[in-house]
Amino acid sequence: MAPSPSHLLLALAALLLCSISPIPVACSRTLPSTAATTTVNVTSFGKAYTKVCDAERFAEMGLNMSAFPYCDASLPYADRVRDLIGWMTVEEKVGNLGDISHGAPRVGLPPYKWWSEALHGVSSTGPTMLFDDLHSKPGNHSGRATVNNATVFANVINSAASFNETLWNSIGQAVSTEARAMYNLGKGGLTYWSPNINVVRDPRWGRALETPGEDPYVAGRYAVNFVRGMQDIPGHYSGDPSARPIKTSACCKHHAAYDVDNWHNQTRFTYDARVSERDMAETFLRPFEMCVREGDVSSVMCSYNRVNGVPACADARLLSGTVRGEWHLNGYIVSDCDAVRVMTDNATWLNFTAAESSAVSLRAGMDLDCAESWIEEEGRPLRDYLSEYGMAAVAQGKMRESDIDNALTNLYMTLMRLGYFDNIPRYASLNETDVCTDEHKSLALDGARQGIVLLKNDHGLLPLDPKKTLAVAVHGPHARAPEKIMDGDYTGPPCRYVTPRQGISRDVKISHKAKMTIYLGGINLYIEREGNDREDLLLPKNQTEEILHFAQASPTPIILVILSGGGIDISFAQKHPKIGAILWAGYPGGEGGNAIADVIFGRYNPGGRLPLTWFKNKYIEQIPMTSMEFRPVPEKGYPGRTYKFYDGPEVLYPFGYGLSYTKFQYETSTDGVSVSLPAPGGHCKGLSYKPSVATVPACQAVNVADHACTETVSFNVSVTNAGGRGGAHVVLVYTAPPPEVAEAPIKQVAAFRRVFVAARSTATVPFALNVCKAFGIVERTAYTVVPSGVSKVLVENGDSSSSVSFPVKIDLSV
Repeated sequence: MAPSPSHLLLALAALLLCSISPIPVACSRTLPSTAATTTVNVTSFGKAYTKVCDAERFAEMGLNMSAFPYCDASLPYADRVRDLIGWMTVEEKVGNLGDISHGAPRVGLPPYKWWSEALHGVSSTGPTMLFDDLHSKPGNHSGRATVNNATVFANVINSAASFNETLWNSIGQAVSTEARAMYNLGKGGLTYWSPNINVVRDPRWGRALETPGEDPYVAGRYAVNFVRGMQDIPGHYSGDPSARPIKTSACCKHHAAYDVDNWHNQTRFTYDARVSERDMAETFLRPFEMCVREGDVSSVMCSYNRVNGVPACADARLLSGTVRGEWHLNGYIVSDCDAVRVMTDNATWLNFTAAESSAVSLRAGMDLDCAESWIEEEGRPLRDYLSEYGMAAVAQGKMRESDIDNALTNLYMTLMRLGYFDNIPRYASLNETDVCTDEHKSLALDGARQGIVLLKNDHGLLPLDPKKTLAVAVHGPHARAPEKIMDGDYTGPPCRYVTPRQGISRDVKISHKAKMTIYLGGINLYIEREGNDREDLLLPKNQTEEILHFAQASPTPIILVILSGGGIDISFAQKHPKIGAILWAGYPGGEGGNAIADVIFGRYNPGGRLPLTWFKNKYIEQIPMTSMEFRPVPEKGYPGRTYKFYDGPEVLYPFGYGLSYTKFQYETSTDGVSVSLPAPGGHCKGLSYKPSVATVPACQAVNVADHACTETVSFNVSVTNAGGRGGAHVVLVYTAPPPEVAEAPIKQVAAFRRVFVAARSTATVPFALNVCKAFGIVERTAYTVVPSGVSKVLVENGDSSSSVSFPVKIDLSV
């Protein structure tokens, strides 16, 4: 039967709808009919609109925009979202619970692709970001601007090594500007599932390169600054947070206790992380709490793994109770991609069906189901579980429509804040000229330099003087490193790509006849990456042999440059007299070759410090990766994890280690501080003491949650550059709890500041430590408490050549 004119009009309306998404999308809709069904299945590259509520767009679909209050910009966001959801049928609602949401053509709502990545620059990972050289043929742009590249910053582990909060925020700002520009061009989205803020619990974890390292406070501060850079719009900080516009939407992931990918047949899809409440509060949850409370992040991603038997994306206590209830998330919760399917297909949790897994996730507080929807299997696109099985869950009585409404409210409130419906005028003019700008490339170079760590420099071998060192021999597998090695994971094509060899060749001639040798080695994404944990902490055997060969053959000590995310046991190189200098360059991004050369030839004085401990390879024999305890377990011979608890043999390089081309010395005039804290209501908490302690105070500790927490400890640190070369220096401040407290951290980062100190001059660095935050510890009861007694403030130089400390006596009054 031939379609009627009304069917043709509906089909045309649907086709036009496909063109309104900020990116070209494939539309497939079965239209209602009283006589016949007409299916439209086209890919449209028509006019791109940058906002939903455009009267012209509605008119093209035969709709009157004024009939839909959700497009009335004078109304509060909450009222508009309530109206939008009110127009939708339950089938339409379910169709918008996946990362490729279907929209609601009937009422003018277009499809939207939620999945974009921006770990260290806008990424081609996922279905949303469309770089032209990857997704289209020459001449196929219909007059649109071409964007082939984006700024690729150094990986997160590099940026963390800078210990520079200003840098982290600036990178977030630059990334969000490029993201917003690509959105305007119809080549990207507004919602970005970054940053990864999981703590590196074990040195074998394959995703260490994506993270800010092993300290939960540092990871939290990274999250706050990067998220603020991605989201904040100048002038929009006060008032109702749910009405505060945001530039782009960031997402802190992966919540929670996720740090096993694939180790000895234990995969992230089946792994059950058995975690104590103490470790959850102290380490696993802290960066996420800081991200939500202090960063006001607009999204949190739940992880694949189970936590104490319950899948993270179905754990109502973790999601509704903690993230949304206690921390007051102002945004949406999304699953890691296919995490809901994993519950049924991999973890076979409670033998749940697909509909049951979908329902329990939504009820637990998850709002959006990400799936590998953009990959086709057997000729049809895979769909997320909630879109595929949501209606079955409703029909079986396992899912309430009100649960769906709550999820959609969180999703569309986020899109309202992003200007998806109305645009944000100050960003409307961003375009291809705002991508790969000179300013962004300069920031990428500076960020890569700030994160380089000098590990060894015998007899001042570095920096090299290009006027005296006229030629060098360059060896090693990473000398001509391809993009994937330098850029790491979750990346787009870089604005430009400079290999280490190219960077070095700017200064000196490269010859194998040269007396000075630079070896560029390390590991790559075949060894450490998402989905693959490391088997050991060693360099590939052939590299070790090559390095020893070149060191022996060279008439002068050689320079070793290591590219990696996680630490590597290079004890042989650290002790070898013919290996004079060692640099760790991480995965330094598109400008990495220039950054490495700037450090080698002295244009930049390295000031990075390791954001994770570099253990010797023996560590992997002492503790299995699946042991989740942080504290030592003497009965099992486990030595503990991270600098906060490890009590085993000497490590290769400790957390915070890093040398400079000059020497920094510390002084402080503070020789001791006393602080008095009242116990609220006279209530005191118990504290665990070592067996040797005979007497304990009447009030052992106060609960931070019950306290006003206004008390501070203020002091100055004088940092003197005793050398003839200026440089940046990271001042790391730790606190140590009273020595009589049992199972407490050895020390913990309380503050840090990166400062530049000119040659033979002194900089005064002020600190004000909040007593609750800086001196609080997590007891075995999982309460965060401030202990009575004498704690200590420690300020340690990166090379252990200078340090200052002073006691802080904390009296608790009842």
